[in-house]
Amino acid sequence: MDTKRSAALCTAVALGGTLLVGCGNGNTTGTGTPGRDSAAPSRAVAASAPGSPGTTLTADQTERKALIPAAKVDYARALKAAVAAVPASEPVAAELKGTPKSPFWRTVVATSDGTAHSVRVDAVSGKADPPHTESDDADDKKELAARLDEATVTAQQAAETATTKTKGTVSSLELGEADNGSRKAAWSVAVVTTDDWNQTTYDIDATNRKVLRMHVDQD
Repeated sequence: MDTKRSAALCTAVALGGTLLVGCGNGNTTGTGTPGRDSAAPSRAVAASAPGSPGTTLTADQTERKALIPAAKVDYARALKAAVAAVPASEPVAAELKGTPKSPFWRTVVATSDGTAHSVRVDAVSGKADPPHTESDDADDKKELAARLDEATVTAQQAAETATTKTKGTVSSLELGEADNGSRKAAWSVAVVTTDDWNQTTYDIDATNRKVLRMHVDQD
């Protein structure tokens, strides 16, 4: 699933082998947690949203409509499995990926020294694959360790803040850095609403749960 990233975060963790260190046009990935792929231009396809017969959905909305219900394991359970796979680790990121027949969560967890590990978690069974170390770079580890130490808001608390404002399903979240000159730790949380299959992304201060930015992706 394509995930639109808000410009309010600079991410600095890796997922799937891509190191997130940038800010800017809203396409990062990283989880930071996961590196985000740039989204291809959306094309309209004929599909009907629940409760709205005849509504035309975009390609991204159609993809969400197919993938979200296929995932029987939510982000919280996926992160719990990932943390269990890496002793003494903390959640950094999670993103729902795959196909309706084979959905999975791409997660990142990290230990206190800033070592990040990616863990693929089956979104149907909840089974975690063996973890893979993302980076041994000393500067990357130092930066992530500092961010983890600063973040007093947990992944679950950030997700709860987002879903309180927009009722829906969390499709991704990641710990990154606020792009407002403060360099403060912040969570980016994407929520998909199942009435229209839009995705709303919230950037949330990781120290006080304040919403720094909100963006609705209707593509």
